[in-house]
Amino acid sequence: MMTTPLASSRFLLAAALLAGASVPALAVEAFTAQYNASALGMVGEGQMSVAPQPGNRWQYSLTVRNQAVDLSQKTVFDVQDGRMRPLSSSDSSRLLIKKKTVNTVYDWSSAQATWTGDVKPDRAGPVKLAAGDMDALLVNLAIVRDVAAGKPLTYRMVENGRAKAMNYQIAGKERITIAGKPQEATKVVRTDGDKQTIVWVVADAPVPARILQREKGQDTIDLTLKSWR
Repeated sequence: MMTTPLASSRFLLAAALLAGASVPALAVEAFTAQYNASALGMVGEGQMSVAPQPGNRWQYSLTVRNQAVDLSQKTVFDVQDGRMRPLSSSDSSRLLIKKKTVNTVYDWSSAQATWTGDVKPDRAGPVKLAAGDMDALLVNLAIVRDVAAGKPLTYRMVENGRAKAMNYQIAGKERITIAGKPQEATKVVRTDGDKQTIVWVVADAPVPARILQREKGQDTIDLTLKSWR
């Protein structure tokens, strides 16, 4: 997996609301969620959290750790016109002995995103921003919200030096086990060539109950929710 998306970009789930869509008010709440994690075939621990920051801002964090992988990703965002709007992000990763750090600035005053750190010159930006654009982490909140509201799962990601449209499809219901308790989940799938992301959403949980990424038919990373508060 040294050449998988884990090595080249964030944990790839990204979102933005359809341009011009009617958006309800978004209530952001603080939480901390614990996950069982599997990456590079090794088990470990994961955590997602949202915490308030000064100036009516929020910080969304994700960590995934085992003996071979150490991922730490953070996005500072605010809410404008009912949309979560990324302001800055920092990502650091260690895959075996390979390390990488990338920082992103979303400058809404100039409507541009730029990248610094371990990035190629053609991925440093600037990339033009549009209302509703998000980064990869914010999709975790957007998919949970949009599945519950029955909204289209059609998004635009501004991440890793580019903007990309992304579409997710609901693939029915499944029973999954969360903290030893079977629950009915809505299964959401996105396929992009030989890469696939599968998300399971359960009622009342603020984050996905499970996230599975696959490449060339092989699991690359798997997070399963244990608890949240």
